[in-house]
Amino acid sequence: MRPLSARKVSATLLFLTLFAAACAAVPNAASAAPLPAPKQVDIPAPKLNLHAQLYKPDGDGPFPTVIALHGCGGLGGHSEPVLPRYRDWVEQLLKAGHAVVLPDSYGSRELGPQCRDKERRVLARRERVADIVATRRWLAQQAWVAQDRVSLMGWANGASALLWAVRPQAWRHDGPDFRSAVAFYPDCRISAGLGWSARMPTLLLIGAKDDVSSPSACRQMVEGARGRSALARIEIYPGAPHDFDRANLPLRALGGGDAGQPERGHIGGDAEARIDSQKRVAEWLAR
Repeated sequence: MRPLSARKVSATLLFLTLFAAACAAVPNAASAAPLPAPKQVDIPAPKLNLHAQLYKPDGDGPFPTVIALHGCGGLGGHSEPVLPRYRDWVEQLLKAGHAVVLPDSYGSRELGPQCRDKERRVLARRERVADIVATRRWLAQQAWVAQDRVSLMGWANGASALLWAVRPQAWRHDGPDFRSAVAFYPDCRISAGLGWSARMPTLLLIGAKDDVSSPSACRQMVEGARGRSALARIEIYPGAPHDFDRANLPLRALGGGDAGQPERGHIGGDAEARIDSQKRVAEWLAR
């Protein structure tokens, strides 16, 4: 066989280099595939037609299912039914085989963000708990749901509602209960003083630098529940602020100009805490 010339060798190496770079830019079709559009469903609730966005894996199921609870800024934006911060978690959950239903506690009541105390008309301990119960009742009627594997997951105000909903005295539903719950940076200050406990295993994730919620109150609440509660566990991430699980979110102070954000404190992503929380959530829901 005739040896290749130096020019042909150089051309071949250049082609292989460019080909490898192209492959690295698009790892595989599955990872590049867009998240499927959600389906809006209407859930009967007391004095309310509760709108929710539903994501399901392909197939007939039954699927483990997560009820995901938005924060005080609401579920969607002006042009999107689900904000990117929640779609990011939906993608993680879908990959793990979960269906996800996201009830819209504010839009269903024709309300905007509820971050300011003086404008708050939907309370975590009242209306949002009622929305959780209504969603669980609706899921109990769906054939595609694995009824023994329905869990709760919430962020900020949604996580505060979750803390109220998992208390033993809060359950008013005669059907299947929740299997587990995951709360991201809730406000624990009221619950910490009420002898909080949970009916099912509940994981709480919060940053040590969270000055919107209170990591010390959350630690007090969880530690106080030991011995009189289902398994409750807390992970406090050193250096992580409020909203630590949001991707590519620079740290910034809140000034009150954005109605969709808390009035005070700081928010920002933390890559290390975000990755760890994804791992912990996957393990917790797989229990």
